[in-house]
Formats: sequence, structure tokens, C-alpha cells
Amino acid sequence: MWIAVLLLFLTVLGAGLLTRLLPTARTSWMKPLLAFSGAYLFTLTITHLLPEALLLVPNNEMHRIGYYVLGGFFGQLLLEVFSQGVEHGHIHHDTAHDGQVPFLLLFSLVIHSFLEGSILVKQPEATPSNENFYAILGGVALHHIPAAFALMAALLLRLHSFKRALPYLVLFALAAPIGIVVSNYVVLEELMSSGLYAALLGLVAGNFLHVSTTILFETSPEHRLNWPKLGATLAGTLLALAIDV
Repeated sequence: MWIAVLLLFLTVLGAGLLTRLLPTARTSWMKPLLAFSGAYLFTLTITHLLPEALLLVPNNEMHRIGYYVLGGFFGQLLLEVFSQGVEHGHIHHDTAHDGQVPFLLLFSLVIHSFLEGSILVKQPEATPSNENFYAILGGVALHHIPAAFALMAALLLRLHSFKRALPYLVLFALAAPIGIVVSNYVVLEELMSSGLYAALLGLVAGNFLHVSTTILFETSPEHRLNWPKLGATLAGTLLALAIDV
């Protein structure tokens, strides 16, 4: 469990630190990674998260999961009004708020990341959650790489100082690990006994569906065949499918 906490924290921190090595104005290298992570998340959501959520509720209440998925989908749509698409690697060169910390952007990213971490529940007994744990962990970590890079780039554009921007990157890096700790060590019994975990899975599934489909549509806006992006998309899909083999 603590390996997962450390992995998510270091992934965000490392991706943010890449802004010191790579130009933030040119992010073409990010597109294949986005296509890969988007396809992986989409496939994982369809083949693992949604079936697991449905398994956790009585047969006569399965339709409720659909409501949570819709809530997560449109909730993410609302969050992106404030995050400006940083979750999928958007970097906005906005000079209108020069010197100001983008607190609404940070808040939306922290909520997004906390929810993702909160579904990473590992129990002593064999459960679907345990089987999916590392698959979901990998998807969240991959998804956070472009998000952390874009966040740090946005902070640097506004604050003009790596030292001033770093604490806010650390705040984002802590969000998913805190979600893991809260779910596994603070409210685990309540989550599993009350049906809240199924609801949480539905919310995050809707969240993932919005983020992943947005990524996949945006990586081919011209609707032209792009072999590197197509290859990355297929690779992400096949990796998620291979988990069941």
C-alpha cells in the first residue's frame, strides 16, 4: 500500500520537475503518452471499474451505478471549467493573471486526484478491488504525468519562479496518496459496508470516461490517420486488456 502512495507522489513530483529539462512551449512529445494513457484508462474503466461497481450492489439496484457514472462524468465537466483541461495536458499561456496562484485550478485538480486515489482499496481477502489494484494504480500514475507537467508549466508561467511553484506541485502530488490513506485506513469499513465504495467507483468511472474520451478525441482533432498516436492508442488498449489474460 505504501509503495502505491510513494509511486503516485513521486510520479507527480518527477513529471513536474521535467519542466526544468523540457521546454513547456513545445509538448508534442506528450501526445503519444496522452493517447496511450487515454486508451488505457478508457479500456480499464469499461472492463474493470464498471463491472466491479456492478458486482458490489444488489441486482435490483444496478441502475444506481449509472447515476453515479453520470454524476462523475458531468462533475468532471464542471471541474474542467476551473482546471482548464490540465488533467489531459493542456497548457494555457495566460498572462492576464500574472503573479497570481491559480487556486481554482489547483482545487479542481486536487479533488480530481483525491477521488482517483480513494478507489485504490486493498483488502486482506480476495476481492475484485484487490485484483484491479495495480492495474488502476498504473493508469492513475500514467494519467498524472501530463497533468503534473501541465500544472507546473502553468504555475511557472504565472509565478516566474520554480521555488514559488514547487509547493503547489507538492500539494497536487499529495492528493492521490491522501485519498489512498483515507480510504484504506480511515473509512474502509464504512466504505465497504454501506455501499459507498460502489458509488465511489461509479463516480470515478464517469470521471475516467470523460477524461479518457476527451484525450482520445483531442489527440486526433483533424480526424486523420496518425500512426504514432494510433500505435500508442492500440498499445494502451491492449495493455489494459492483457490484465484479464
